[in-house]
Amino acid sequence: MKPNPWPRILLCIGLLLPTLLQAKALAPEVRAFATEVASRHGLPEDDINRILSQAENLEASIRPKFQHSAEATWPWHRYRKNFLSSRRVENGLKFWNTHAELIAQAEQRFGISQEVLAAVVGVETNYGKRPGKIRVLDSLFTQAFHYPKRKRFGRTQLENFLVLAVNEKLDPLVVKGSYAGAMGQPQFIPSSYNHYAVDFDGDGRRDLWDSDADVIGSVANYFARHGWRAGEAVATPATGVTDKHSAMVTLENTKPKPPGIKIAALKAAGIRLADDLPAEYQASLIKLSTATGSEHWVGLHNFYVITRYNHSNLYAMAVYQLSQEILALRNAQRK
Repeated sequence: MKPNPWPRILLCIGLLLPTLLQAKALAPEVRAFATEVASRHGLPEDDINRILSQAENLEASIRPKFQHSAEATWPWHRYRKNFLSSRRVENGLKFWNTHAELIAQAEQRFGISQEVLAAVVGVETNYGKRPGKIRVLDSLFTQAFHYPKRKRFGRTQLENFLVLAVNEKLDPLVVKGSYAGAMGQPQFIPSSYNHYAVDFDGDGRRDLWDSDADVIGSVANYFARHGWRAGEAVATPATGVTDKHSAMVTLENTKPKPPGIKIAALKAAGIRLADDLPAEYQASLIKLSTATGSEHWVGLHNFYVITRYNHSNLYAMAVYQLSQEILALRNAQRK
């Protein structure tokens, strides 16, 4: 029988918060949520209520972050400058060199390009330097019960977080992450942690904070489970795009959609691609803002897979371009 970690978690709560018995009363909808979670997962309802009673409403501070997120409001040239600095490229190469064997093993097992694995954690947290400072419990509680637009997401992720705390023996009152509730070096939301994180170092835990092996393996597994195609290209520059092609164009801040234009159709329309790609490949034609105008890129199937990690064309392009710059620096240093 699997040991129940809740007594240990509650002991931690008691030590950290001696006023636990004086916790604020919970709203009826919060208690109803606790009842549902307890029933679905076989967890003690009173324990869930005690944990939720310690959650804080951060609506005033996190709502503006959602409303003005970089992915939704920044132009590409600003986004690129933020995530593709020379220092980040150097950090990416250092990360790759330090964990070369692990990254190679992840590529062999999951089929994900090594340079992409080296880039993702760089865009997410600058290789663990910025994992987030907001208590995850507070972020998800706020979205679940104090931010109607995020209610569905918040409740799903809060439930997953409570389950995660049990499965991974985490103290739910201590774990910190982003304002959205993402955690660890690769910034997995709780449902992604539960479904896609792997124990790549074989120590019996899935640790996305301190185990670089688990981080690398989990990112690779995430992409593999979302349909990454080993050996296929990700994106390529496109030229010759004019106003007559506007119906084909996807704007940078719009929600990514599965690629739906064949390479053959792009070429037939007079659009030129930097790389020679199979005519039957499906693609998206994406317009990106530059400091002086705009540029166009073709995003392929693997580009769309990257957007499943973060639903943003800007994000996927940053990961791809950072991966290429890290790879170029690695190749240059090997000459």
